Order: sequence, then C-alpha cells, then structure tokens
Amino acid sequence: MALNKSMHPRNRYKDKPPDFGYLAAKYPDFQQHVHTNLTGRPIVNFKEPEAVRALTCTLLKEDFGLTIEIPLERLIPTVPLRLNYIHWVEDLIDGQKQLRRGIDIGTGASCIYPLLGATMNGWYFLATEVDDICFDYATRNVEQNNLSDLIKVVKVPKKTLLMDALKEETEIVYDFCMCNPPFFANQLEAKGVNSRNSRRPPPSSVNTGGVTEIMAEGGELEFVKRIIHDSLQLKRRLRWYSCMLGKKCSLAPLKEELRNQGVPKVTHTEFCQGRTMRWALAWSFYDDVIVPSPPSKKRKLDKVRRPLSFTLPEAALKELQAKALALSGSPQSPVDSVTALLVKTLNDLRVLNKRGPCNKQEQSLFLTAVENTWIHGRQKKREMVRQLRELPRAPHCAGTSSQTTVVTAASSSSPDLQKQPAPTGNGNTQNETTSGQQQPAEHNNSSTNETLSQTVEPKDVSVNVPGKDVDMEASIATVAGQETDSKEAPSADNDRPSKRPLSPGAVEHFLFKCLLNVMLEDSDVIIEMHWVEGQNKDLMNQLCTYLKNTLLKFVAKP
Repeated sequence: MALNKSMHPRNRYKDKPPDFGYLAAKYPDFQQHVHTNLTGRPIVNFKEPEAVRALTCTLLKEDFGLTIEIPLERLIPTVPLRLNYIHWVEDLIDGQKQLRRGIDIGTGASCIYPLLGATMNGWYFLATEVDDICFDYATRNVEQNNLSDLIKVVKVPKKTLLMDALKEETEIVYDFCMCNPPFFANQLEAKGVNSRNSRRPPPSSVNTGGVTEIMAEGGELEFVKRIIHDSLQLKRRLRWYSCMLGKKCSLAPLKEELRNQGVPKVTHTEFCQGRTMRWALAWSFYDDVIVPSPPSKKRKLDKVRRPLSFTLPEAALKELQAKALALSGSPQSPVDSVTALLVKTLNDLRVLNKRGPCNKQEQSLFLTAVENTWIHGRQKKREMVRQLRELPRAPHCAGTSSQTTVVTAASSSSPDLQKQPAPTGNGNTQNETTSGQQQPAEHNNSSTNETLSQTVEPKDVSVNVPGKDVDMEASIATVAGQETDSKEAPSADNDRPSKRPLSPGAVEHFLFKCLLNVMLEDSDVIIEMHWVEGQNKDLMNQLCTYLKNTLLKFVAKP
C-alpha cells in the first residue's frame, strides 16, 4: 500500500488498511479468496475478479453496513478510491454531515457513490445510467439498503450526460455532480497497448467493466469535454462540476479547455490509494465558492523540512577534544570542541558564521555561504601546485640583490644622489661608485640594470635603509612606474582587500543561509543543519558532507 500515506486525511483506510485476516475469519464468502504468503501474512490476489468483488462487498458491509451485488462482467469499484472522491466532494461543497444534492453520471451496477454519500452524509442523489444491466443492479442495491428516499436511479439514453437528465427537474439547483468516466478510447488502450509507458510495471489488479463503462469515443478526454460543454449551458444549475480522470496527461488539456471557455473557478486533486493514482478536476460558475488548493501546493505548505544531520560517536570525541585543545590551549566540552573545529573549517572556507542563542549543552551557528569553496578541493590543490611549479624561481637572496641593483642603477643616473654620503649600518661603510662602475655582485645582472635604470625616475627611487627589511613588492611596483614610497609599502600591503567575506549584515548576494546546531545526545554529538533560505539546497548538502568528512579526518590524523 505504497500510496496510502497520501490518501485523503479523513479516509478511514489511510492509517488503518483492511485486516484481511480478521475479515476472512468474520466473512466466509471472503475467506476463500484470502491466502497466506511465505512470511505468514494474509494476502488477496487482485488479479482475480471474484477476489476483488468479495473484498469490495466485505468492506462495504463491515465499515458502512451496506449490502450490494455486482456482476463480474461489470465494473467492480474499489472502496478506498471511491471514498477519496467522496471526501474531496465534501471539501468542495462543505457538505460533511450536511444535506446536499448531487448527481452521479454513470452510477454503475454498484451505485457506490450514491450509497456512500447517502449513508455517510445523508445526501440526496440523482444517479443516471445508460446500461440496462447496470441500471437493474443499481436499483436493486438502493432498494435492499432502504435508501430509495435519498437515491433516485434513472435510465437515460446513450451519450446522455447532464442536459437530458435535468430536463424534468428544472427548478432544483444541485450542489455537485461527480463522474467516473470511461478511461479508454478502444480495446487496445484498455489492454495497455500504446497507452502505458513501457518502463512501468503491469497493473497489479484486474481490469473489469462493460464496454460502456470503460470505453467511449475519444476516451476520457472527449467524454469530459462533453460534460464541460453541458456545464456551459447549465452553468449555475450546479454549484460544482467534477470528474475523475484515469490519466494525468488528460488534466492539462481539460484545464486549458476550461480557461478558453472563461470558467472562473477551476481546481484539481489526486487520489492516492494502494499502488493506484487517479486525478480529479472540478470547476464552478459561482463566485462565492471556496476553491481548495491543489495537492502540489498543499504538500509544499505541509511538508516538514527535516534537517541534514550526522553523528560523531563518543570514541571520536576524545580525539576531537585533543585537536581543539591544541588550537585553543584550554580544555573544552565535547560540544564546544566540535564547534571550535567547525568554526575553524568554516573560516577556512570563507563561510560567514555567527553564534546564536541556544540551550545548555548546545551550540548554534548561523551560516551565510557567499561562494562555493567546499567542492573540488583536491582539484584546486593540484591546480595550485601546478601553477607554483610553472613559476620561475629566483636565485638565493635574489630580493636583496635586486633591490640593491635598482638603487645603484638609479643613483648612477642622478647627480643629487651621488653627492649624498653613503649610509652606514652594522659598522660597515659602503661607498657609492661613480657612473659606469658596478659592484662585483652585480656584474652578472648588468643588462638587467641598464633596462631598469631607463625606467626608474629619480624621485621614485626607494633608498635601501640599513636595518630594515626590503619590500620586494614595493620594488617591483616602482619598476612598473607606480609612485610608491618605500615607507608606505607596509601600509599598502595591509590595505590590500581581504579574501574573507563581509559580515552577515553586509551581504546582499549569497548562495544560501542555514542554521547549524551542535548538540549532545547521550555520549554522542549530533550536528544538524536547518535550511533557512537560498538558491539551492544541494549546496547545503555538499557543505554538510564536507564538514563531516573534515571532522572525521581530524580523528584519523595522528
């Protein structure tokens, strides 16, 4: 019963499927169709028409007190599906336990919709039928359940839907109509040829029904369009028009047809039961009706967002506490230790994090991810190593010799600099040479010095002051023609924009935001990540996996 959780909330079989063992013990006619599988569980073979009929009659008797007869050569309804439709009509007309009038188009031999509606809510039904056998059985089923005062079964000509059925009742305004139309256009469709996806498994139940019940010209699509055209003439004679559909692909063109005809109120739903799904369409010409939301919107509103989580066992916490102790220098609790390691990892990833209010033995972090820095980590490291290998390597102490070369070359081209005394440092005196002379250490770089001396202006030269480290970047910037003072070089380096993201309050564009909780449960620590907002939940899933793997690496490393 894979789809039972999506049944209508009021469907009695949603949380309590039929107990075949109990029903077999109580009803002998049903017992012969119940078998026991290898695990000892009682089952019913839904491919046997006799078994399906026995189950339907047994459920109606047990749960609703109804006694019916159904011929095997006519459509055998399943009770949970029909009950879903009844409950949805209750939602449309607010008719639970209220007196309402409805029309069942093509009631069938079982007359199941009128019987359920009259028994559960006391509704009045006009039930139409074109088949002689179905009409006789439906009339008999109504009479033997003493519901003739609420259900009127009428025989109508073939291809009659609503117009002819309401000719005699011109003054009555009905609250709704419901219909289980013929799903198929021909025998091939009925057998699943060219109408069923080849990847889908075959149906789990038998397909029963007479020709007029399962087939119609143009299939269910044309059949429902005829009801739509009747409703355009009747309009406010019914508050709600509705039809059940066997194919989801019929839903869109029918809704398009209603839009083209200017119908103001349209809604749809889906019926889920066992392994079967059906869809239903409803429309109204009244402005004061309440339109229920489609199931897709309901699921989005009612869906419980479960957090992403992983657990760190007690055995791993001792190692993580040792790692956290090495970082902070002070012993911490397991929760605080894990939180400290998470904060370190998040900072390395440049993910904004801010501590939030939390309970005892719990830590909470509000995360804002501005860029994706946690995927393809090994690929990025390999690329960085490759780039470092391709960079040209300077000789030993190249920074000092290059700076000295720049200063010497510049001083040789400036008379003012030649007159200045040579600076002294560390007790040694270094004499400036005249133009054209070079120090021995600079002899191998004479060609480079000539090029540099042509590009450097005297006022841009940074004199190498003894006792201070030489700023390699400042020298390169000077050679490139930028006006950078050597005394301002350290501050310029400090003014370089940081790679860390801005504070959470200053972030306008982000990938996602989430809440990360670190909690102690028994002797283990649980990490949960709750989605707040953003572009893609998959990114939060990736970050959660990255954090988990990182903590496990802390444990694995000695």
